Amino acid sequence: MSYTEINKRYSELAGTTCCLSCGGAFDHSDPKPGEICIDLGSGRGTDVLRLAEITGKEGFVYGIDISDGMIQKAKSTATKLGVTNAEFINCPLEKIALPDGIADLVISNCTINHASDKQSVWNEVFRLLKNGGRFVISDIYASEPIPEEYRTDPAAIAECWAGSVTREEYLDQLRKAGFNVVDILEESSPYEKGKAMVASWTIAGIKQSCSCCKN
Repeated sequence: MSYTEINKRYSELAGTTCCLSCGGAFDHSDPKPGEICIDLGSGRGTDVLRLAEITGKEGFVYGIDISDGMIQKAKSTATKLGVTNAEFINCPLEKIALPDGIADLVISNCTINHASDKQSVWNEVFRLLKNGGRFVISDIYASEPIPEEYRTDPAAIAECWAGSVTREEYLDQLRKAGFNVVDILEESSPYEKGKAMVASWTIAGIKQSCSCCKN
């Protein structure tokens, strides 16, 4: 699915009550006052605004999304609530318009599986985190490789299964990005999603120079 197609689909959903994400990365993220946080695939901005409240006036939160409609909705809500320590940025997850080492915390809910170049997204997460910074990500992986015919099917991608990779490939992308320690906080049993068997999980990691992988 192209960025234009994704933008159109999620812009149309911005004003609805449709639930757009899986998992609960925020619930495991433990944000602290004064921290700089990033939410990948921030949608209507709900988690960004929650993070902004906790991090306070000394902290700051960036919401990243490629949907014009979602960005506009999030900005409107932040303005109505008088939130000044948050910013919503329209850009792809593969090339985020923020400087190196800016963040203490990166979170995301069921978004990275949509990315066409997931390795680049994880490389960006590593780049954006400060040394000692952490990520908490909820996402979906596939039990078996998704057939190629579905990987470009807009409906299948929108259902959050066609873009998913296997568990092994997911962990390999993390290692290649530089995250050698990965904690699995939650992991479901496989379940049917469209024409695939997938599982949901919430994972966490820290940007550090020397570590060992546990999974």
